[in-house]
Amino acid sequence: MKKLIAVIVVGCVVFAVGVWASGENAESADRTQRIEQEKLLQEATAQTGMPAIVNFRERKLAKQILEMRDQEGLLTYTYAFNEFAGKYVFLGRSIGFPLPYSAQYTNPEKIAGSYSQGGFAILPQADPNALFSPASAEGTWVLLVDETTGKPSPAYFEQRITCLTFKLPARLVQQ
Repeated sequence: MKKLIAVIVVGCVVFAVGVWASGENAESADRTQRIEQEKLLQEATAQTGMPAIVNFRERKLAKQILEMRDQEGLLTYTYAFNEFAGKYVFLGRSIGFPLPYSAQYTNPEKIAGSYSQGGFAILPQADPNALFSPASAEGTWVLLVDETTGKPSPAYFEQRITCLTFKLPARLVQQ
C-alpha cells in the first residue's frame, strides 16, 4: 500500500513538474519575444529619433476646439445627408454639438471587491438614470431649438448627422 501511495505521489510530482515546465517554456518564449521587440524599438528610435515638434500646434488646436465646444449657448446648425438627392437636409438650429447615444455620464465600470475569492472584479456600472448605456450605439442626441418657443428640445436620430457652427450654402441643401 505504501508503494502504491509513493508511486501516486511521484507520478503527481512528475506531472506537476511537466505542467510547470511547459508553462515556463511558453512564458520564456513570450519573454524572449518581448525582449527582442524592445531591442528592435530601441534600434528604430536610435536610427530615427523623435520628431522635432516645437510648436505643438495639434495640441493647441485640440485645446482650442475643446474650449469652443464648452461655450455657453453655442448655436449650431444640424443637417442629415440625403443619399438619394445627394444633398443635406436642414434639421434645425441646435444648441452645442450632438452627443453620441453611447456617451456615458459616469464611468461605465466599477471595481468590486470579491472577498470570498480574495480578488477584485470589474463590473458594469449604471448611469444616474439606472440604465446601463451601450458601449457603442449609432444614435445621436441633439438639442434642437423649437422654432415656435425658442427653447431647446432633445431630438434623437438614428442616421448620421452633421452639425456645424455655420449654415451650409444653399446649393448643398435640399429645398
